Parts: sequence; C-alpha cells; structure tokens
Amino acid sequence: MSAVQTSVSPWWWMLLALLGVAVLMSVLRAWLASRERDREADEQGTTRAPPPVEIPTRLTPDVQDPVTGLATRLLLEDQLAAAAMRAEARKRRLALLYIDLDGFRPFNEAFGHACGDTLLREVGQRLSSMGRATDTVARMGGDEFLMLLDGDPDSASAALVADRVRHKLQQPYQADGKDVRLSCSIGIVLYPEHGPRAKLIARADAAMMAAKRAGGNMHCFYEARMDHDAERTFDLHRDLRSAIETHAGLALHYQPKIDARTGQITGVEALVRWQHPDRGMLSPADFIPIAERFGLIAALGEWVTDEACRQVRAWLDEGLRMHVAINLSVHQLRQPDLVALIQAALSTHEVPPELITFEVTESAAMEDAKASLRLFEQLTQIGVQLSIDDFGTGYSSLSELRKLPVRQLKIDRSFVQDIDKEDDARAIARAVIKLAHALGLQVVAEGVETEAQQGLLMRWGCDQMQGYLFARPMPAANLRLWVAGDEVPARRASFRASLFNQDDPADQG
Repeated sequence: MSAVQTSVSPWWWMLLALLGVAVLMSVLRAWLASRERDREADEQGTTRAPPPVEIPTRLTPDVQDPVTGLATRLLLEDQLAAAAMRAEARKRRLALLYIDLDGFRPFNEAFGHACGDTLLREVGQRLSSMGRATDTVARMGGDEFLMLLDGDPDSASAALVADRVRHKLQQPYQADGKDVRLSCSIGIVLYPEHGPRAKLIARADAAMMAAKRAGGNMHCFYEARMDHDAERTFDLHRDLRSAIETHAGLALHYQPKIDARTGQITGVEALVRWQHPDRGMLSPADFIPIAERFGLIAALGEWVTDEACRQVRAWLDEGLRMHVAINLSVHQLRQPDLVALIQAALSTHEVPPELITFEVTESAAMEDAKASLRLFEQLTQIGVQLSIDDFGTGYSSLSELRKLPVRQLKIDRSFVQDIDKEDDARAIARAVIKLAHALGLQVVAEGVETEAQQGLLMRWGCDQMQGYLFARPMPAANLRLWVAGDEVPARRASFRASLFNQDDPADQG
C-alpha cells in the first residue's frame, strides 16, 4: 500500500504546481492589460478614473439638498476627503469648481421663489449631466454650487470644464413662458497645488469672488494674492465652529417690543452676538453668512433656541414672565429634526411654549409654501407662536399666506424708516396694517427711530413697535434692570431709552 502512495503522490504535486502557474499567468496578463490601458489613456491626454466612492442610493436630508436633490456641502466634504486621500496615494490631482450664478437675485425678485427653485433644479440637472461617475456636484446654498473633479485634472482640463459649465448654464431657461438667460462666475482650485484640503473650499470661494468682481461670466484660478479674503473666511469659519462647539464668546442680546397703546414692554427679540477673541464684538452680518455657507447654521440655531429657553426659565425663576422671539433661517426650516429640537429645549428648561415666538422671514416662508405650512402646523401643535418677519420685501401669495397659522406680521424696517418722508412707504405701511388686521393678525413695526414715525404708526393702529427710539438690543442683565425701571409709557417724550450702546446700527430691530 505504501508503494502505491509513493508512486501516485508526485502526480498530485505536479498538478497543483501547474494550477499555480496558470493562476499566476492570469494575474500577470490582467496586470499587463491594465498597464496598457493606462498607457493608451495617457497618450490620448486622459487618465483612467479611480474607483468611485459609494454613495447610498437613498440620501438622508443631511447629505441631500431638498430643492435640487444634489449633494450638500456635508457630503461633498466627505467626498473631498476620500478623493484627496486617493490623490495623495496615487500622486494625482483634484480640482474644485465654485460656481455662483450671476443675476439670480433679480431673477428671483422678478419671477418669484417658485420659479427660482425650478431654475435651481434645472441648474443642478445640467451640472450633474456634465460630471462623470467619480465627480461630485453639490449645492452650497442659495445660487452657489460646487463641482469636485476627481481623476487627475490639470489646469487646462479644469479650465475646459469651467468653460463648458459656463456655456451650459448660459443656455436659456423657461420662466413664465419666457426665455431667460443667466451667466455664472467660477472659482477654481487644484489640489495639492493650491494648499491643504481644509482650505480648498474657502480658496475656491475667494477665486469665485475675484471672477465676480471682474465682471462675472468668467472663471478665475486661485492666486496667493486672494489669500487675504480666503484666509479671513477660513479663519472665521474655524473660529465660529469652535465657538459653537464650546459656546465660548456667543451670547444673546434682547431688544424690547413695545405696546403702541400702553408703552409697556410686550416681549423681546433674541439676537445672537459673537465676541471674537481677536476681532472683538462681531455683527451677525459678519458671521451668519459664514454659518449658512459652511453648514453651521443648524448648530448655531440650536444653541440660540436652547439659550433663549434657558434665559426665559431664569427670568421666570426671578418672577419675570417674558415673551421671547427667536429667528429661524431658511436653512433651519429644512431641518427634519427642527420640531424635536425645539421640544427638547422647551422640556429641558421647563418653559411654557406660549412664551416663545419663532420669526420667519416672508421670503423663507414662501420659498416652499406647502412645506412651510406643514412645519408651522407642527410648531403650532407644540404650543409656540409664529410671526412673519420682514413683511413687504418678498412676493407672497396672499392665498398661501392666509393659510399659515401665524399670529403676527412685522413690517420691514425699510418701509418704516421712510414713512415720515415718502408717500409710497406710508401707503405700504398702512396697507400692511389693514391687511394684517383683516386676517386677524397683530402688527409689529421694526426699525422705529423717530417720534414722527411712532406717531404715524400709532395713528394707523400698529399694535407693537421695536427700534432704537425705545431700546437697543442688550444683554439679559441689562434688560432686567431696564424692565425694572420702566414705568413711563413709550409714547411720551420722557420715555426712558436704553443706555446700552454696543450694537451695530445694522442689527437693530
């Protein structure tokens, strides 16, 4: 038996060896074929794209823009990180295009937000049709888009893509049966030539702004001289993210609302402030756009709501029952967990929901009227109140507006400031007051600065007023002292104004 095994065994080893050689030859042939394809692609001026990053077929609201269906900035940053790692490993490049539509705001004002959303969706579709499977197209917000080009693009190929994007987006759009044309400005950065990955978006933004300042309808590559704007934006973004995470330097100031008949305080509006460690007190105009652009507005808004509820609780414990109004941005209206976050803040601080009013600008509320109606109904169910801010500056459909469960309208300050000088401003303010009262709503006039404006608004039946004539926004401690000494009706010349004087005039209510 052992003799048979000895004679048969070498055949098995030989068979195994032949199979091993066959496998090695197959792998070698595949490798050689791959090298040949790369060589042919290089000779034709193209490169074989790296394998695509897998994206879930159903994107969550955090990574899918609700208007265009494109990726959000959050998803693009993840894609950029993965692509940069591949590029570093393979000694290849990336390109990032920052695309901003020229003339979108006038288009929105002329045709309304519904047409504006339709145009943005069309822009997203056009951009997506130009990208390869390995590229990522994202909407930053507003009329700004990003395109990540993965696959070793050089400056010439990135410029070629930018030219194609401009020509594609210049093709006419349909709006109310009319052909409308828009151009775009594009900023381009290359990786790694134009700096570390963390600064690419800010530098692409700076290049885009340079293209826009040069007249628009063109592209610009990032240059070192643009570093001032890019670095400032990047630094503010970094510092703001840190401030939101640690709550260091953030504070709420409160501006009183005054009853037009009695002159007594009816509530306050909470306004966020940021004490920057190097730049001092910053106006919201300096950092709110950065929060919106870099995806920080949701976290900032959550902090504002929680801090306002905490302060209301503190006032209640001191025996002061104060109504507080909190602003919601259009980005927050798209948060799927907004109602849950608000409920959590109310519950944590044991605040009666009727003491909280959320103010939403007219343009934000009308951007998606049906979605706004659903959200407003959910907010009403938990007991908070709602107000339409900056009324008169948007293009509301009254049939849609009357469906919203709101309690008040705020006349935009641009009309209030001119009512004692311009006939059309007076006509608009009076019409808004009559319209609001016909709908059973209270009216708040913001930006009241003179007694002449105050007198006209009282004569027309305005319910509440807010502005520097009465008080500037002030910290909670100052407001507590201000309220304690408030015994003189606001409509009298002897009304005691706030002495707190640290706010930028652009921030007044």
